Amino acid sequence: MRSFNAFRLLLIALALLAIPAASQAQVTVGLSVHIGPPALPVYTQPICPGAGYIWTPGYWAYGPDGYYWVPGTWVMAPAVGLLWTPGYWGWGGGAYLWHAGYWGPHVGFYGGINYGFGYGGVGFVGGAWRGGVFSYNRAVTNVNVTVVHNTYNERVVENNATLNRTSFNGGTGGTTARPTAGEEAAAREHHVQPTSAQTEHEHAASTNRAQLASVNHGRPTVAASARPGEFSGKGAVAAKAANSNRPPNAGNASSNRPGGNNASAANKSVVNNNRNDRPPSTMNHETTPSRTNATSSRNAESARSAQNNTHTNAPSSTGSHSNKPPTSQKNSAAHSSGKPEHGRG
Repeated sequence: MRSFNAFRLLLIALALLAIPAASQAQVTVGLSVHIGPPALPVYTQPICPGAGYIWTPGYWAYGPDGYYWVPGTWVMAPAVGLLWTPGYWGWGGGAYLWHAGYWGPHVGFYGGINYGFGYGGVGFVGGAWRGGVFSYNRAVTNVNVTVVHNTYNERVVENNATLNRTSFNGGTGGTTARPTAGEEAAAREHHVQPTSAQTEHEHAASTNRAQLASVNHGRPTVAASARPGEFSGKGAVAAKAANSNRPPNAGNASSNRPGGNNASAANKSVVNNNRNDRPPSTMNHETTPSRTNATSSRNAESARSAQNNTHTNAPSSTGSHSNKPPTSQKNSAAHSSGKPEHGRG
């Protein structure tokens, strides 16, 4: 038994040597798993409960009964100016090692994992500290502007071809990202450990059997929550089967999960926010059919007139109005305002 433990420690030591120096400080020593974590679930981001909260994405943790899902949640930053670097699983030395998340002045390396909601694999575009106040990017985060006033709308461009739900770095099927120079610099900065609310949140998930991957098969009952520790009520959000992951308020769309439509949805939200109540093309769209109807009516009248002329030299009564048929007037009147009908536009 002792020889087995010694061999296991040797594997962990070799794995640590194989990990980039920028990431070693994040490794939870002693936690190695030989089975990779499931794919990231699809879920909708709960609305931000108030100013000062920063989104921390959900992740698969590991316990005695296997992998379990720790819901994504909004957390109060422990200090002004700090941002959250999510944890991630990384392959090395024949095992998957957990790299714990941390707070710091800059977002560091998190394995190139696309957690969504601003964490697209590199950095964070869901918000920023401005003048000692955290501002939220409405293009990728779910905030109520009547409650949170520090917001902005910044277009997010991603390569849809690279978006997926992979939850680990390295190994077979994992992401291939490596730390950038900026991420290596962030790893050397002073870090603050997860808050007590985050620690208690993870512990609560570990004691909830519904969060186990072996029970929920990758679709946890609670995939996200409005606040740490909320595993029931309206603040708890279940996983979905969809393949998109974006906040419900961004462009009035529905869900947001790393998949295939995160970038296009974010871009679409910016376009929708700049949209007028009445589409500029409405007038052209509505009047074109009227001209077509008028032309068709004139052609029909000409045909009838020609037919009548074969029987009599006197023009028919409708022939005198062939240039402006009653049906054409009715259609033109129906669309003269150029306004979309109720429920359209």
